[in-house]
Amino acid sequence: MTKTLSQPLTLVEPAATATPTLYLDEPATTQLVQWAQQIEQSSLTVFEKSQALAKRLGAHPRADGLVEIGFWTPQLLAQVMRKLEIYLEIFTPLEPIDLELTEQIVTFRRDRLNLVQQGEFHWGVVAGLTPGTREQLGSFYWLRYVDQNEQFQAIRDPLAYSLPYGIFAPAELYDIDRLQRERADLDYFRRTGASAIPKNGSSALAKATSRIPRLRAPLNILQLHIGTASAAGTFAGLNETYQAIAAKLENNEPLTPAEENYLGYDAVQFLPTEPTIEYRDEYSPESEFFSFVAEDGDTLTVELTKPHTQDWGYDVPILGSSTTNPALLGSLRPDEVTDLIATLHNFPTGPIQVIYDLVYGHADNQSELLLPHQFLKGPNMYGQDLNHQLPMVRAIFLEMQRRKNNTGADGIRVDGGQDFRFFNPLTGLVEYDDAYLLAMSDLVQEIEGCQRLLFTIYEDGRPWPQEGWEDISTYRELVDLKPESYQWGPLIFAHNTPALKGFWEKKWRRVCEVMYEGDRWITGCANHDTVRRGNQVKLDAAINWNLGKTLPEVLRNAYDNPAVTLWVYGFSPGLPMDFINALMHTPWMFFRNTDERYGVKVVSEEAGFLEWQITPAMFKRKGAFPRLKSLGFKHIEELREFSHALNELMQTNDYNIAEVVEAIRHCMENGNCHLPRIKQLSRSGMLRFLSKMDLDRLKGFSRWFMEDCYEACNISRYEQSLNAASVKYNLGLRRFRHQYPWLRHNLAGIDRFNKLSEDDVTLFYGVRSNPDDPDECVAMIAHMGGETTRVIPQTLLHLDESEVMWEVAIASLGLDIDAIALEEPLELQDSQGILLVTRKSEPDTPSSN
Repeated sequence: MTKTLSQPLTLVEPAATATPTLYLDEPATTQLVQWAQQIEQSSLTVFEKSQALAKRLGAHPRADGLVEIGFWTPQLLAQVMRKLEIYLEIFTPLEPIDLELTEQIVTFRRDRLNLVQQGEFHWGVVAGLTPGTREQLGSFYWLRYVDQNEQFQAIRDPLAYSLPYGIFAPAELYDIDRLQRERADLDYFRRTGASAIPKNGSSALAKATSRIPRLRAPLNILQLHIGTASAAGTFAGLNETYQAIAAKLENNEPLTPAEENYLGYDAVQFLPTEPTIEYRDEYSPESEFFSFVAEDGDTLTVELTKPHTQDWGYDVPILGSSTTNPALLGSLRPDEVTDLIATLHNFPTGPIQVIYDLVYGHADNQSELLLPHQFLKGPNMYGQDLNHQLPMVRAIFLEMQRRKNNTGADGIRVDGGQDFRFFNPLTGLVEYDDAYLLAMSDLVQEIEGCQRLLFTIYEDGRPWPQEGWEDISTYRELVDLKPESYQWGPLIFAHNTPALKGFWEKKWRRVCEVMYEGDRWITGCANHDTVRRGNQVKLDAAINWNLGKTLPEVLRNAYDNPAVTLWVYGFSPGLPMDFINALMHTPWMFFRNTDERYGVKVVSEEAGFLEWQITPAMFKRKGAFPRLKSLGFKHIEELREFSHALNELMQTNDYNIAEVVEAIRHCMENGNCHLPRIKQLSRSGMLRFLSKMDLDRLKGFSRWFMEDCYEACNISRYEQSLNAASVKYNLGLRRFRHQYPWLRHNLAGIDRFNKLSEDDVTLFYGVRSNPDDPDECVAMIAHMGGETTRVIPQTLLHLDESEVMWEVAIASLGLDIDAIALEEPLELQDSQGILLVTRKSEPDTPSSN
């Protein structure tokens, strides 16, 4: 029987125990504690003191073989006063661990050491610990104490460099300095960074910061979810993809359409890669991946399970945000991250920047099990508000980010800037913590002596969630405060649904804002939020059936739309971003197999996914949805019907799953069933599934639904079905953007942009010129929605060819470039468009006479 941490096999004796080779180095520990005391007694501000102390928290291998360890332990002040046992607990594997195995039983040696308490901190310098490397796991550690109920409690390292077995397991000591020394992209950092100089006081620090380069903004971005962006669903899997593409490019070999979808970008943005919440059978701090089985003295038997958490990335507990979600590491080694980053930085067509998506505006409720209460302010719609205003917490959050940045990112995207709010007692108002948001941008990255400031994107929809925020928000608050940064623009936010008829006509005001003031906005149409929102469009809405014959066709063509892409890449200001799942015509949804508390609720809200994203052929495919099929769902119609029934029942019963189960059972046991969908399902072969419904069965269905859908969202399943011509069209537009980088600027001067709206037809059209070379111009006509129409390009665009010649550079599929005459009528269907460029008239060749 597996023992739990809250019910230990043995209680700790008053004196901690350790092997002779593992001990606290007292002279070194004394020096560390004295340093901490000097910081506390210095003239620095409270926050500056916190920042200095935060950099020494966690576990840090030293060059002399010793390891510095520090914990912030405000929850233990009372325990110290009661003189209860508090100690560092270390687990060292006594046999090799195969990191490829899904499950294994391993013997560990346990050592216990008393650290030195100094105020709210515990410090120590320890000898005999084994740092982890690419080749081996290191020692595991956490702080332990016995609470007033004589129960063991663990204090985990929130600033860990490695959590191979998840957030509830002890952290792994890792040799991060060795990882940095051995990375393959150091030349890239030397080219793009400044050499670090000694910092002697605050004035020297200010001078040093002023000379550190801020990384340039890319020209476009590809957004990726590591878990679904390769067959393996890991950093290593995506690295293999990019390495294969690089090898083909270097050998002049042809690329597949799927591989071409990765080209033409000078930056990639990963959805959050920090550790996410884990599945909880009960709301307890036990680890499902590092489970204590038995012990014999200080010899422990531990069952190790390779983490298999599936999440879109935004359900974070905050603990461990300094490192990487182990479920995304096939080898469980942090080196996997730097290997992929190095491949991108050394890409044969030029460096590809890496942008991290950072979540520090909220935490999931599991954070209450992992962090001292000082980190949290109270509940919100996502879980918990974070206490950025407490100096030590603020410093730790920034230190988490600094360590994450130091894995090699070039930029950051700050999620949910509108969530960083606090009550200001001086004004009596709830205000936005803009100072913290700006501090996130100004953290100095340092890798092997090379310092850089990262390119920054803010997502901030304030005054969200105020009613009407979509129309009220300016999306400019952070850009105005920090002009070199970027902010998500109004047309890339979650509320946009381009599958609806007349969508772009209705968004005309926002479209004009993009054109005339959107140079610091992230633009585009498809991303993780908007595609998911597309799943939630009601089936009786005014759908634009010009985009396809089925809902999945409509959705795919709405978010990978030739006319929208032409406008965004060929004409619009700003910084375009694409989503790999949209480019690959791969399903996408909000998935998490990480808890039973809200699992049923989340699944009930994703019922539309089955209508908008999954076709009967996709469901029928061998190997697709195996878990749900084992429950009896042989046809997608049955699964859709039950999902919609579940959604209706959850709303009717205020998301009380016990009442939902009771309603289903009552319907099955009572011949007079008032639930039409359930009644219909009971007649269609689902009787066995429904008649056995109970809480466990409903929770099990929800978890299997998420896991089947997670697999269905993997792009590797759809690479063979891509339209090669469509892929090349998109790639051509990305290359066009790089050829005409001045397009990123706002319209000005003689630039023109307008729309033609008549008889439910919306055309965008306009002419732009290079501000540095007025003779270099670009013109566009894009059919953004409605029935087929005819226009004369030369007339519509008011083209004057007396001084410059115009030619069609790019035309969407179905249009023959060679057959287009600008002075003649051109027939355009919904989603078609053309892009024109000027070429200077060739002067007459002088006569040889």
